[in-house]
Amino acid sequence: MAKSSNGVYRIIEVVGISKTSWEDAGRKAVETASKSLRDLRVAEVTKTDMKVENGKVTAFRTRVALSFKYEA
Repeated sequence: MAKSSNGVYRIIEVVGISKTSWEDAGRKAVETASKSLRDLRVAEVTKTDMKVENGKVTAFRTRVALSFKYEA
């Protein structure tokens, strides 16, 4: 039988930036946050946008909502 998933979770938002893609930006956001947050559970992309300079896309930005469980 599977373990119960009862508990309390916190959700924060982080933004990753990449010169290549939204996917890469999201991955960077999660990987960077995981260095200081333990037990990440879910990463939800909430928004994507692009940085534009002189009419050209210079960066992709991905906003990610991350949830992690509070420790007992």
